[in-house]
Amino acid sequence: MAARDATMFWLSRRTANDVFALYTFAETETPTAELRAFVAERAARIPDLRIRLAEIAGNLGYPHWVGVEFHSQQFVHHRPDGRSWRELLADLGELLGTGVIATEYPWCIHVFRAVRDAPGSDAPVVVVLLQLSHALADGTRAAAIARALFETPVDDSVVHSASVVPVDNSVNHPVGPAETLAQPVDSCGQPCGWIADRVDPRVLGALRFPWQVLSTAWRGRAAYLAQQELAERTAAGEVPPTAPVFAPCVLNPAAPVKDHDARIVVIDADDFRIPGRTITVVALTAISRALSEYLTERGECPHRLGTALPMALPEPGSARNNYRGLSIDLHIDEPHLRLRADLIADELAARRERAVNPLLGAQDRVGEVVPSILAARDVAHADLDSVGASLDGNTVVSSVYRGPADLTFGGGRILFTGGFPALGTVMHLTHGVHGIGGTITLSVHSDPRVVPDPDHYLTLLAESVAAVVAVHR
Repeated sequence: MAARDATMFWLSRRTANDVFALYTFAETETPTAELRAFVAERAARIPDLRIRLAEIAGNLGYPHWVGVEFHSQQFVHHRPDGRSWRELLADLGELLGTGVIATEYPWCIHVFRAVRDAPGSDAPVVVVLLQLSHALADGTRAAAIARALFETPVDDSVVHSASVVPVDNSVNHPVGPAETLAQPVDSCGQPCGWIADRVDPRVLGALRFPWQVLSTAWRGRAAYLAQQELAERTAAGEVPPTAPVFAPCVLNPAAPVKDHDARIVVIDADDFRIPGRTITVVALTAISRALSEYLTERGECPHRLGTALPMALPEPGSARNNYRGLSIDLHIDEPHLRLRADLIADELAARRERAVNPLLGAQDRVGEVVPSILAARDVAHADLDSVGASLDGNTVVSSVYRGPADLTFGGGRILFTGGFPALGTVMHLTHGVHGIGGTITLSVHSDPRVVPDPDHYLTLLAESVAAVVAVHR
């Protein structure tokens, strides 16, 4: 297991950080037993759904993936059937605070049947919530897994996150499977064949420790030199400047998450797209307006607001969590929405350019060789209970295009999709922007302590999308 994925697993023991991907299908008369059988049969063909995590005693080595068969508990049919959309949202809120046990099985699906009054549908729908350990997948890889699960016909290739620009869903870049390395490798990139099968992994971890310490020191020096060079190139104007930071506000209370609320607004893609603008930029501009209006109504709007935006890296890596976080200023001080969108688009482009600079990869290579016992200790002792003086963002926005609307479940076609980035001590409000086919869904995941009236915020968000689109036409 890559060190970054192991970190996600260790963090899951301290905070809820699972990935939740929602898919809504037209309801059919297919019996639930057949849906369960379908999931079991399809999962057997998808390598990412046939593994679980195995730890090494004492953290003397990084956890690794081992094969496992589908378990009946991985298909959860929530009764009774026929609940309303409002009741479903309450159920989603309860689930968003839970976590799978990756050492038993790192994923499951929750199925809600005959849901009434869903957005954009006069008929009942089936809602599927795919829950995955963050060690198993990031947002882009989760979309690839879901596509392999629900696509027709099935693609038997290995699921891997290989989208070119997944954060930019204005252009249809379907998230699809790609080949991974045929030779298995360990957390340091070393082949693990018959030796790993015959030698106690604790012994291998102990033997590898001196090499890892030396490699950490060597790569640390290289990272320091790369950091110096990056600073020089930044000062010379060859590389965009460092990302901005933001002061905590009412969205970032230094307190544990009290509870979880889920809300969704589904918008026709034609009512969302603006020529020359990406879906991500339109969404960020709308979120900036909705947030500033919401906080102003409460008398708590700061002078600046920013968002943390995960960006999938263009080059495939050994880690399943293959992304880098961007800090984006939402420019709420610019009153004209068209000019604000220009500023956000320019900053997003600059942040991307800096994020893919090869010099930043030197620091990533240090983390790849840190001894597991030290990495696990750092996660265990990390301060997750306080909020710093400066943040990468006051909220989170995750934007992924999930491909064409050619997915089915039990014969029912896909209607829309959504997702809910996790909450934490710093982030008590997050947003998902997910497109599939001709629909764009804005999902809101919030703590009632921060957003006591989520329906009102959702209304402001929908109005803000319309206002951003209107000012461009």
